[in-house]
Amino acid sequence: MMKRRYEWFASRTRSEHGFSEGLVSSSVEKTESEETTSFRFCCLSPAAFSSSTRTDSLAIVPPPSQKHTMALPSTLSVAQAHIGEGLPVSLINAASQAHPKPINQTFTYGTAGLRTRADILDSTCFRVGLIGALRSKKLKGKTIGLMVTASHNPEQDNGVKMVDPRGEMLEASWEPFCTHIANASTDEELITSLEKLVAHFNIDLAAPASVIVGYDTRPSCKQLVQAIVDGLSALGAHTIDAGLKTTPQLHYLVKSLNTQGTPESYGEPTEQGYYKKLAAAYLKLVPAKSDVPPLVVDCANGVGAYALTNLIKYLPEDRIAFRPLRTSTTTPGALNNNCGADYVKTNQCLPAGFEKENLQPGERLCSFDGDADRIVYYYLTGPPTSKESFRLLDGDKIASLAAGYLSELVQAAGIKLELGCVQTAYANGSSTKYLKQRVPVTCTPTGVKHLHHAAEAYDIGVYFEANGHGTVLFSPSAQRKIKEATPSSPAAQTALEQLAALVDLINQTVGDAISDMLLVEVILRARQWGPAEWDGAYEDLPNKILKVNVKDRFVFKTEDAERRLTSPAGLQDKIDELVGKYKDARSFVRPSGTEDCVRVYAECAIASELAPLANGVAKLVSDYASLS
Repeated sequence: MMKRRYEWFASRTRSEHGFSEGLVSSSVEKTESEETTSFRFCCLSPAAFSSSTRTDSLAIVPPPSQKHTMALPSTLSVAQAHIGEGLPVSLINAASQAHPKPINQTFTYGTAGLRTRADILDSTCFRVGLIGALRSKKLKGKTIGLMVTASHNPEQDNGVKMVDPRGEMLEASWEPFCTHIANASTDEELITSLEKLVAHFNIDLAAPASVIVGYDTRPSCKQLVQAIVDGLSALGAHTIDAGLKTTPQLHYLVKSLNTQGTPESYGEPTEQGYYKKLAAAYLKLVPAKSDVPPLVVDCANGVGAYALTNLIKYLPEDRIAFRPLRTSTTTPGALNNNCGADYVKTNQCLPAGFEKENLQPGERLCSFDGDADRIVYYYLTGPPTSKESFRLLDGDKIASLAAGYLSELVQAAGIKLELGCVQTAYANGSSTKYLKQRVPVTCTPTGVKHLHHAAEAYDIGVYFEANGHGTVLFSPSAQRKIKEATPSSPAAQTALEQLAALVDLINQTVGDAISDMLLVEVILRARQWGPAEWDGAYEDLPNKILKVNVKDRFVFKTEDAERRLTSPAGLQDKIDELVGKYKDARSFVRPSGTEDCVRVYAECAIASELAPLANGVAKLVSDYASLS
């Protein structure tokens, strides 16, 4: 059987939105009788800075004339990196010289990885490259993901986080080591910290390592990716340059690479495979043409604009139409500036300038954040210039919509599955009440890793934070039951087919704005609802979040999923006393995970009483903080 060898050169989308263009090169082998394509990823020498291993090949096109915008991987072989026993100290020290740690800066690896000002993040990215290689070695060469992004933060910030082989967050037991290694003040301390990590987890340094690196549209990504690559090179890691990606796309690629060729295959491990999987599932769920108006999408001037533009190519306009706005990915300072999911959620208003976009009452609107891992919906009840006409449909509303719809499908399918919803203390009290009347509800501490873990306890676990970050998990046993069930009626057959399609439509690795957007559109279409009908399921209690700056946030300690304080002594009693004065009121206080501040959440039934409640709790916090 004759084989043909192709060189694929795929340029990243360049459109009127200003997406950067880059050269992609990877070898593809195909036989005459095979339509499947396999990519052979390879590591490149320093001289090969004009091309790299990539996963975003969308078409066979001539090489673009513009040079690649990134400094590309230059990876040493495992044999070179590991001559002798133990860590390759000389290689690490030599590489570390180019990435000195800033003086008097402290870094913390948390749920969002390491995130701070981009101009002080270089040394941290180098060290995370080292850790990523060691994590892969610990897992016998399974591919680990490294994503360079700061999500909804301003453009001058950046960050890096690790993705484990199943597309999940980094195992929590590694987080303290990440923090310690990031803060090592000298090369000697760095080596000692790495040796402690190796010893603690009994890592075989001779094992192979494979790491895929993605990044968003921030100008600082180029330098930070190179720092990561230097760390990976020092430990001989096989490097895959994923290129410009949304955070959920990188999670998808990690899981797909690690499950490729197995019964648990998650999908084709390319960006094209991501779009094809979502589009195919969506078209199964929405088979008929529709005259529903286009969905207006605020892309936060981020990488979501690039991803949405590509997805549109796979979806017929008669099934769903989009109107992408805020797509200026190359305009300095535009990212997340007065737009995006966090801005809309925090300020309870339209993105700046949307009042000039000829928006109509009842029109469906949504916003991504900067790396497209969260989404909020909203609509208008009147003129866009009137703040009173703005109505938010946040993560709580999305969770309620999804949980209710899935519960009905499971019942119609006639299969026994436990469906539950997971929330944090920030969930609006009305949403919790609404959900508890329909499905079991679990409350966890703030942070995606807590919600994701709790959702895994259900056959079908729905989790969303109020900020719009969330997804739905189908356990392996639930997927088997859906696939193998014998329908008792045509209606049951239809429900089973819809559940099977939803398994593919939903990105189960992490919250995904694009996947979640398609899920919402499917449900609204199935129910024949507009945003007002969706919003009418329950009325949110008026609520507010305040930030109180304190000298030492660690004085404030919580319990009961962060809903009650154990320290400072006596403060919780004072909060309870104040809350008791207002109807259907609730308030809690928790220390920030990243800043020296304490966040105060308050809600109550009467809008005019919200400010006195929230401000009163904030004053109590400030008073007790000054005494500590």
